[in-house]
Amino acid sequence: MKRNVMIIGAGGVAHVAAHKAAMNNDVLGDICLASRTVSKCEEIIESVRRKNHLKHSAGRLYARELNALDIPATVKLIRETQSQIVINLANAFVNMSVLEACLETGAAYLDTAIHEEPDKVCENPPWYANYEWKRRDRCRERGLTAILGVGFDPGVVNAYAAYAKKHYFERLDTIDIVDVNAGSHGRYFATNFDPEINFREFIKVWTWIDRQWREYPTHTVKRVHEFPVVGRQPVYLNGHDELHSLSQNMDANSVRFWMGFSDHYINVFTVLRTLGFLSHLPVRLSTGQEVVPLKVVKALLPDPKTLAPNYVGKTWIGDFVKGWKNGRRREVLIYQVSDHKKCYEEVESQAISYTAGVPPVAAAMLIAQGPWDCRTMVNVEELDPDPFIELLARLGLPTEIVELRPGSRLSFDGTVGPLENEIERSTVTITISAANPMISVPKPPSASAAPTRTKPVRRAVRAKSARPAAAATPKAGRASKTVARARRNR
Repeated sequence: MKRNVMIIGAGGVAHVAAHKAAMNNDVLGDICLASRTVSKCEEIIESVRRKNHLKHSAGRLYARELNALDIPATVKLIRETQSQIVINLANAFVNMSVLEACLETGAAYLDTAIHEEPDKVCENPPWYANYEWKRRDRCRERGLTAILGVGFDPGVVNAYAAYAKKHYFERLDTIDIVDVNAGSHGRYFATNFDPEINFREFIKVWTWIDRQWREYPTHTVKRVHEFPVVGRQPVYLNGHDELHSLSQNMDANSVRFWMGFSDHYINVFTVLRTLGFLSHLPVRLSTGQEVVPLKVVKALLPDPKTLAPNYVGKTWIGDFVKGWKNGRRREVLIYQVSDHKKCYEEVESQAISYTAGVPPVAAAMLIAQGPWDCRTMVNVEELDPDPFIELLARLGLPTEIVELRPGSRLSFDGTVGPLENEIERSTVTITISAANPMISVPKPPSASAAPTRTKPVRRAVRAKSARPAAAATPKAGRASKTVARARRNR
């Protein structure tokens, strides 16, 4: 059994992970928070103690200074703290450095995003083959457990795809992953996690269609769909980490990722991009000083952690999976809903960080207890999804599973047509007030304004002792699964 956890990073996701690790320190042991800025770690520790989340008060929860790009320093700290599990929640530029330190020390490695180099964006797919998978043989030879991309997306959505394949399908056709934030933080414009990493995702779109990689310009393929709970929402075809492993591991004809963006977001993003403010390459000023435009934008935008106190609304993330079982077409929707306000009440965080921060702690617990201590490098879909999804429910992320009638109103059509036709459909209209720019920011649609009137076959995977982070709070008691049957949706 592995004990003692080091969490590298001190942002919003690390904040949530620290809370959840503390709430389960009977399993995980001592918890060290490590970052270049120790004061940020100490703020997280204060939050954990303020909420009285340290389950065993005798367990250690402490902070250390660390530059995670410094491999010898990371090796030294892992050994000094006797950490046997490292959860890497720092920015994506340090992934390979931390992994190398784990290879030297034998500590299990977890991260939530794919590795990136500062001077490269949207490299040729599959992205994992450029860095992580090159170290897979070394992990296997040394018996090192390394679980890649175990946030929510990537991470939980990978487990949803594996769960669907295991329990509902003999053969897969398509996997459409959709991420919608139907919440409002009340600020003119902000990103929900590191702006630099966020904007680097939107340079180009790599997607897996008809068993080959296809490239599209950003925000050129748009769908408007009515989702359970959050209602009618616009979503755009986007490139994302999980496509690059699911395309290799799931034997599906197409794997696509869709992200929700408001018209206001598209407007601001388009202006910034068109003017060159989202470039990751340095430019020289008339003073001779070099600056990176994207880093300037990051410095001007709100720190994502500051959004949490006033955030309202819900997040909706799930997989629409299509395929065949017993020679017949079949469709399943697996999704999760979290509430921003309830997440803040529990761990002083907004739901974006909550959904990303809980899964790596669940994975660490499964490593500590054995089921996921695989002693090699894997992506989440290569592991048994059942214990993960069940544990997530106990930790505050219950899952809903809905079987859909193929072609029905809830069914999501992710088929991508000719680019010229898609571009015509992807327009937005925005009204801007020069006197008060906030007037241009529409209120999020009410969840009750567009209720879903279908009656699908539903399976809820939730823990009855879970914390109240989800839209439907389970009753108190022992963790279990419930099945409520109804007519298929018409």
